[in-house]
Amino acid sequence: MSEKANVSSSFRQVTGIILGCGSRGTVYSSYANFYPERFNIVAIADNRLAARKKLQKRFNLDDKHVYDNWQHVAALENKIADCVLIALPDIEHYEATIAFASKGYHILLEKPMATSLEHCIRIVELCEEKNLILVVCHVLRYLPVVKKIKQLLNNNIIGYFHFAHSFVRGNWHNTKQSTFSLLAKCCHDLDLIQYWFQPSKCVQVSSFGKLMHFKKENKPVGAGDRCLHCSVEDKCPYSAKKIYLDSMTVGWPVSAICDIEDNDKYNTVRTKVINALENGNYGKCVYGNCNNDVVDQQVVLMNFDDGGTATLSMVAFTQEICVRTTRLFGTMGELKWEGRNKIIHDDFLTGDRTVYDEEENMNDAGIMSGHGGADYYAMDSFIKAVACNDRSLVGTGPQESLRSHVIAFAAETARLENRICSISEFI
Repeated sequence: MSEKANVSSSFRQVTGIILGCGSRGTVYSSYANFYPERFNIVAIADNRLAARKKLQKRFNLDDKHVYDNWQHVAALENKIADCVLIALPDIEHYEATIAFASKGYHILLEKPMATSLEHCIRIVELCEEKNLILVVCHVLRYLPVVKKIKQLLNNNIIGYFHFAHSFVRGNWHNTKQSTFSLLAKCCHDLDLIQYWFQPSKCVQVSSFGKLMHFKKENKPVGAGDRCLHCSVEDKCPYSAKKIYLDSMTVGWPVSAICDIEDNDKYNTVRTKVINALENGNYGKCVYGNCNNDVVDQQVVLMNFDDGGTATLSMVAFTQEICVRTTRLFGTMGELKWEGRNKIIHDDFLTGDRTVYDEEENMNDAGIMSGHGGADYYAMDSFIKAVACNDRSLVGTGPQESLRSHVIAFAAETARLENRICSISEFI
């Protein structure tokens, strides 16, 4: 019997609500397209008409089940589903999660949990009080290659594991509109570091970083306010025209700047992209025209209770976007992972190099391509956990998710106050 048939016969169908029909909400909800016998979406909410219409059509929903804000769904007298998938803007995570947890919905919550530590703690407290399944989307934790690294570490393949370095490439924007970049963009990495170090715990952090380059004083001579009308655009490595228009695809990153319908033709998508660059934030010059106030480079140093240490480097200036490189050092060897499905092991004793390829263990992950297939594994685990009311089926619990957030808040405090912070100060 195939895995799909076996799951279909073993688990009841789970019903869910999608809050936020943008990029992340669309990815998570696609699980219902591929496995309708496991997951059925009964309602959606988003304040953007085009985003609502796209998912309404995809899931064949009546108008009465399509809402222009999540508050209308939360105000319904009775529960209408088993769970809710929250993929709203960061600043709305807390209120939405509290509202639906209070009504007894199991919750899949896009990271970060919330934009303040106080709110993160309250979310965990309420979900535990209500005996709910809460999955925060640290989706990389679910990848076979990540689990393989943990297995190798547990087997002492590199001896005493004492140092980790993770290097993250990405782009980020404005603190007030969401949260600080370490929490918004590096939650995954802090979660992975603490996962690989378990059962050891991070006890101290320090951090350094600032906004160095994307400022008005570094704006090229002759540069315009928008890339489409800039005389030096062709000489700028951060040109929005190059990134979004010249190499245009119907997927990410274009899908992040405009709403694309499933049946849109190339010319239609191109028109939407041009309109977004003409009128939206993504078309503005990065040098002082984007209301950018977050750091463009940062390093975090972590000290663990067993004497191990870790560093996390977050850098905006790289060839690739949203790619991570990780090196794990032990007394007898090291492991290297570059964000895909291969792990390189170098043995200090023999000098041998072994490559572990986890591609063959990806199974159905390719149907949901986000985060290298990790989105599929996270959704699959969550739906099965809700169907069976079994928290052990998810890869990480609320307290673990909270701890990685605590590390992020502690690191940001350390950066802003130029000091070493103890984790015990925060929780």
